[in-house]
Amino acid sequence: MKKYRVGIVGIGAVGAEMIKVLRQRDFPAEEIRVLARSERDEVINGETFHVIPASVEAFKGLDFAFFAGTEGAKGASRQFGWQAVEQGVIVIDNGDDFRMDSRVPLVIPEINSAALQKHQGLISNPNCSTIIALMALAPLHRVAHIRRFIASTYQAVSGTGRNAMQELENQVKAYAAGQPLKHGAYPHQIAFNVIPKIGSPKPEIPGHTSEEIKMRNETRKIFEDKKIRVCATCVRVPVMNGHSEALNIEFDRPVDPDEARTILAKAPGVKVMDNMESDLYPMPLQVSGQDDVYVGRIRLDESVKNGLALFVCGDNIRKGAATNAVQIAEKLLEMKK
Repeated sequence: MKKYRVGIVGIGAVGAEMIKVLRQRDFPAEEIRVLARSERDEVINGETFHVIPASVEAFKGLDFAFFAGTEGAKGASRQFGWQAVEQGVIVIDNGDDFRMDSRVPLVIPEINSAALQKHQGLISNPNCSTIIALMALAPLHRVAHIRRFIASTYQAVSGTGRNAMQELENQVKAYAAGQPLKHGAYPHQIAFNVIPKIGSPKPEIPGHTSEEIKMRNETRKIFEDKKIRVCATCVRVPVMNGHSEALNIEFDRPVDPDEARTILAKAPGVKVMDNMESDLYPMPLQVSGQDDVYVGRIRLDESVKNGLALFVCGDNIRKGAATNAVQIAEKLLEMKK
């Protein structure tokens, strides 16, 4: 089997997880080269990597480069992405710099891998919340067109990065010790609280945040449907890892909950967990470390014609970021055969 030289740009929570996923999925990498701001050694899952400073020259000889920026982290792909492409590197970007660029496919492999056929060297991962929602929505959309959906998200602190995870842990410890709770990663205390603002305000769309508008715009691009209506309210919750979303969907025809369960049970990357009588439903604790998106609480939404409601959970660092990126690379290799 041919081996490939792989670069990881950024070694935070997502970058470290990308390395784990590459190893776990036996990606044919003869080299994993880690690039970041400063030179140092990092131990990832028991393996030591020598990190080198990111530069145009550092991409020389690579076949793939995974840019591991978290949401809102700007700069790396803008600075180096297209220059790496010019050197023959296929860039898979987890950040949001190029998601809506017409040159750049926005891909969830289980949903729209055909978009990869037109790539120009740079491919984007969607937002983690978009991935988790569409893994459940796309199989339904194929059989009953979705006109509109409302997404209410419950997003874990890992989506912000390691500093936020440490902050939540520190606040819980301080609370237990009767000490003041300090915050810095968020504008308010996150322990024992929820913060209904993720991302920055969008003045051109008053009252909405960048995270909420991403879900709308990215859904339209992936589904190739500019008319689909999306309303999202994105909320940070005191959960360490794993995003959850309540989805209320309006179809162009009635969809029975049993029909939805049957469709979703056959969908790749989706696991139906739906038995309320047995307290069986998706929760963040179950999905952390998993690559499937779990779906449950499937029921009619009688507030709208042809309505359905469901609840989804997914690991935002894995399927919402690292795993999806590696799957894109795997799909590209598969297409070369």
